[in-house]
Amino acid sequence: MKYTSAEAILPKDLLKEIQKYVEGRMIYIPNAEGSRKKWGEKSGNRNYLNLRNGEIRQRFNDGLTIDQLSELFSLSHDSIKKIVYSKNS
Repeated sequence: MKYTSAEAILPKDLLKEIQKYVEGRMIYIPNAEGSRKKWGEKSGNRNYLNLRNGEIRQRFNDGLTIDQLSELFSLSHDSIKKIVYSKNS
């Protein structure tokens, strides 16, 4: 988290109002409700895993066994089972 001076970004009236409650201390202001990204959306990991899991499901439907998929994707037997048998496939 990056530090930013309130004087640099807040209007003077708002700064004076905030100083009534907190003066000379750092405060954390969270993101607005609903603006928070889900895990992996910013870095692209979520998209990568969705594509990988889709490929695993497709190969399973094409006839590869769970053991073969486990070896191919370097995942545990249980992880492959969770992917291929999940309801959100």
